[in-house]
Amino acid sequence: MASSIIRFSVFLCSFLFQYLLFFSQNLKGVLGQSSPVFACNVASNATLSSFAFCDTSLGVDARVADLVKRLTLPEKIGFLVNSAGSVSRLGIPKYEWWSEALHGVSYVGPGTKFSSLVPGATSFPQVILTAASFNTSLFEAIGRVVSTEARAMYNVGLAGLTYWSPNINIFRDPRWGRGQETPGEDPLLSSKYGSGYVRGLQQTDDGDKNKLKVAACCKHYTAYDIDNWKGVDRYHFNAVVTKQDMDDTFQPPFKSCVIDGNVASVMCSYNQVNGIPTCADPDLLAGVIRGEWKLNGYIVTDCDSIDVYYNNQHYTKTPEEAAAKAILAGLDLNCGSFLGKYTQGAVQAGLVNEAAIDRAISNNFATLMRLGFFDGDPSNKPYGKLGPKDVCTSENQELARETARQGIVLLKNSPGSLPLSPTAIKSLAVIGPNGNVTKTMIGNYEGTPCKYTTILQGLSASVATSFVPACANVACGTAQVDDATKIAASADATILVVGADQSIEAESRDRIDLYLPGQQTLLVTEVAKASQGPVILVIMSGGGFDITFAKNNTKITSILWVGYPGEAGGAAVADVVFGHYNPCGRLPMTWYPQSYVDKVPMTNMNMRPDASKGYPGRTYRFYTGETVYSFGDGLSYSTFNHKLVRAPKLVSIPLEEGHVCHSSSCKSLDVVEERCKNLAFDIHLGVKNVGSMSGSHTVMLFSSPPAVHKSPQKHLLGFEKVFLSAQREALVKFNVDVCKHLSVVDELGNRKVALGEHVLHVGSLKHSFSVRI
Repeated sequence: MASSIIRFSVFLCSFLFQYLLFFSQNLKGVLGQSSPVFACNVASNATLSSFAFCDTSLGVDARVADLVKRLTLPEKIGFLVNSAGSVSRLGIPKYEWWSEALHGVSYVGPGTKFSSLVPGATSFPQVILTAASFNTSLFEAIGRVVSTEARAMYNVGLAGLTYWSPNINIFRDPRWGRGQETPGEDPLLSSKYGSGYVRGLQQTDDGDKNKLKVAACCKHYTAYDIDNWKGVDRYHFNAVVTKQDMDDTFQPPFKSCVIDGNVASVMCSYNQVNGIPTCADPDLLAGVIRGEWKLNGYIVTDCDSIDVYYNNQHYTKTPEEAAAKAILAGLDLNCGSFLGKYTQGAVQAGLVNEAAIDRAISNNFATLMRLGFFDGDPSNKPYGKLGPKDVCTSENQELARETARQGIVLLKNSPGSLPLSPTAIKSLAVIGPNGNVTKTMIGNYEGTPCKYTTILQGLSASVATSFVPACANVACGTAQVDDATKIAASADATILVVGADQSIEAESRDRIDLYLPGQQTLLVTEVAKASQGPVILVIMSGGGFDITFAKNNTKITSILWVGYPGEAGGAAVADVVFGHYNPCGRLPMTWYPQSYVDKVPMTNMNMRPDASKGYPGRTYRFYTGETVYSFGDGLSYSTFNHKLVRAPKLVSIPLEEGHVCHSSSCKSLDVVEERCKNLAFDIHLGVKNVGSMSGSHTVMLFSSPPAVHKSPQKHLLGFEKVFLSAQREALVKFNVDVCKHLSVVDELGNRKVALGEHVLHVGSLKHSFSVRI
């Protein structure tokens, strides 16, 4: 009897052990949890400890060199593509390079996914709205949150460590479908956004610049801003760009991203620039990014770019030649399979040697080394304890709401309109196709958000609300005007929520005109006519619209642009509408009239105007025509006054004896290091909130240089965000580096300090001073 009990107990224990083992293994599968992917797992394979590349006491270069010399040529080629190969004999697992984090961890790209374990991540506003905050500390704070959530997801096998974000292309033309992904049209703002967001993503808590929390990537390099316009697509477009425009407009954000942000990667674009595909251009890649800017990282193609310049642009005669040109130009990684297929043949044909491949994969491996990928089990390393509890925290979600609040731009506000009183307003009509949308609010390159608060939900939390979408979608083929005017006529106030979504502006989809889609204009006009109380027009979009009709309509008392405001967009809009938050956003791009696009083809890359051809130029820096709203426009519920406290009247530049400008009249001087040392001055501005409501205010310092070298009519030198209580004032300081901030780019692409009268602008305040030798 006893033996039977013992046998049964052994059986039961064995059964329970097997069951628990099965359950634990499959529970991970059910929850989507697995171990993070990493190399040098010495705990499971002790022999790996003998490899120098697994020795964390060595420097990155030494470890990389040791790894590369152990690989065969086919193995090396396997590390040239985003779905990188594994080498089991060296303890290297497969790694997927392609993940995205434009404004939160994204499910775009195969490197990241959501599951029941981590069903969503914090979804911040689309970049164009975040940029409208003009808050550099905010750009960095968002990056820190995104990288923490990315690391948390990596630790449970749901994400990678390399993120192909941010997009810092200049929003040159309002029709561009991807303008929403960018920080706008200004090179300085784009530079500050790019370097700030990158620092937030990459910087480790110990401040070691050679370590990475996650690896960011600045894209799409360069002069890339046409997707699909009137039959011209990005796969075939040759951007003809002057040297002046290249160095003055298109390159500065990328330069700042590499030099100021220390970004780990740059992505080359699909288009050609002056006849050469960017991913095959040795001057742009090896010459500028690696050579001049000293990139510490890797250069990656946009997905299938090599295939595009071979098959679509017919840039080379054979695929092997296409592969060789990319590697020899300085490319390190191919998003796609092209290099995996054709590099071996390129080597055999003598088009590229193995040393060039070694260089490329060394840059890739060095990035993974800096991420800790070759340091063994990450659970005992920095960020190894992060997990699902660190994603979608209340603090992270509150930052998403705060970002939307800071970005929302008040474009029009008649006296007595906004903010609405939630006690005086007893009924609210919400009308329009974007009034109760969810996914539209987060734009593209999105992830699954923690949750959504729509505009209707946000407003309904404070006031009794009636809602009519009035259009089946934003295309608004037929507006249901009667239903809309009926609820507007009986409400104390009306909020119209119109604009665009990804069906109107998106990757591979540029706009043809600047009008509100379909019958949205009719809807807005008729509802305004029928309304009894204030009418607030809310525009959800990436790009601007010609809304001159609404700007001039006295029945439309207020206009708000809310971009694509992210997961908490509805709560943020309600905060502004009801005065819980004083709006402080500023437009990061010009809003043009329709007449602009009627005479300016998207394909003309010239920034500067040409009066002889009736060409008005582009962006606030050069555009000479009428605008609907201008770069930097944005109202507050308070009034902020500026006064100049300190500024020079004269800036003298010391010149060496015998310089030609001593004996002849010069319009400008070359920017050279020895001449520019200690050549800076301070601007002190007094800023006072003379209103009755506390709020933030963006102080934007512009300069108008002398009219030499087709210089900008004005350009942004700096900006500062300052919070002021009612009737309080503060001193805002700008340090102006003469050679950096007051220089212009000449026709040959050389940076020059313009001599003569410069004018500084802050709001309506102007100050003139001379720069002389």
